[in-house]
Amino acid sequence: MPKKDLYEILGVDRNASQEEIKKAYRRLAKKYHPDLNPGDKEAEQKFKEINEAYEILSDPQKRAQYDQFGHAAFEQGGFQQGGFGDFTQGGFDFDFGGFGDIFGDIFSDFFGTGRRKAEKGPKKGADIRYDLTLTFEEAAFGTEKEIEVERFEVCDVCHGTGVKPGSRPETCPVCHGTGEIRQTQNTPFGRIVNIRTCPRCHGEGKIITDPCQKCGGTGRIRKRRKIKVTIPAGIDEGQMLTLRGEGEPGLRGGPNGDLYIVIHVKPHEIFKREGYDVYVKIPISFADAALGGEIKIPTLDGMVSFTIPEGTQTGTKFKLRGKGIPHIGGRGRGDQIVEVYVEVPKRLSEKQKELLREFKRLEGENTAEHKSFFQRMRDAFGGS
Repeated sequence: MPKKDLYEILGVDRNASQEEIKKAYRRLAKKYHPDLNPGDKEAEQKFKEINEAYEILSDPQKRAQYDQFGHAAFEQGGFQQGGFGDFTQGGFDFDFGGFGDIFGDIFSDFFGTGRRKAEKGPKKGADIRYDLTLTFEEAAFGTEKEIEVERFEVCDVCHGTGVKPGSRPETCPVCHGTGEIRQTQNTPFGRIVNIRTCPRCHGEGKIITDPCQKCGGTGRIRKRRKIKVTIPAGIDEGQMLTLRGEGEPGLRGGPNGDLYIVIHVKPHEIFKREGYDVYVKIPISFADAALGGEIKIPTLDGMVSFTIPEGTQTGTKFKLRGKGIPHIGGRGRGDQIVEVYVEVPKRLSEKQKELLREFKRLEGENTAEHKSFFQRMRDAFGGS
């Protein structure tokens, strides 16, 4: 089965900028994240595809390779036609440019070697998820909440260096500050340079011999922090708020991660929400249904009066415009849909029974409509 086009997976044009690719990835990753789609195998597969596509298209070199060779650029044997060059003439060092990574990955399948560059640059901190439950009204009209999250923060003693005040980190004696160990392997195809992260300093290039006593040399400490969150009116179940920079601290001067607040809304006793509209079912008496008149209807803004016409039937729906949920980030509100049903009393006084018997007697004198119905029923069943 042919592989999907990476641009199609992210839903971007082939001429999309790096920023457009990043935005598309963030949007799709949030939508198909396994935490938000538990047990959904299709979403899990989609999330995997999105990550694989972003891994290539977010890297200018890999993207250029994909644009030129397609998926073959990242598959074993993808560059065999046309050859690697003349392997018989001298050594062959694969440590050149963007294609070196691809060649290293291919040859690692045969020789058990590969190349990994130590991460020495700034790295963004991890994101944090927080689940926040709101009442129906809080979600409808917005509110302000104070939440408490537990996260790592930069140590206030060593200021993130991990070193005891007054001391300094030392250059790693194994990699001599590069953070990498380079090994050269001669093969029948030439010389392969294998680069791996230094096991002594873990790619940092420096080691801490006198660590900070408060953070133990990590440069970070665990803290609980209270954060005020403004909930916009109209937010709904499953939607997320993003607080930039409120996640875990970055590494090596990188930016903080983000805090994602996933919204959950408690069900209401009488109201139900569909989009920005609110639905409610209310009972009316037989007399109100028959004669019409003014009834009281509960809304999110309180009780309102509404006049129903005479002869209102069970299941009739009325619309109260502008009494629904406010549009999030916009103007206006949805509507409230009111469905009425006739409530039959279970206990009647003798006076009420007497009046209903009289009503039934009078009703029998005007049975044209009923006779028409029963006549059609007899005709349907062959009666006389």
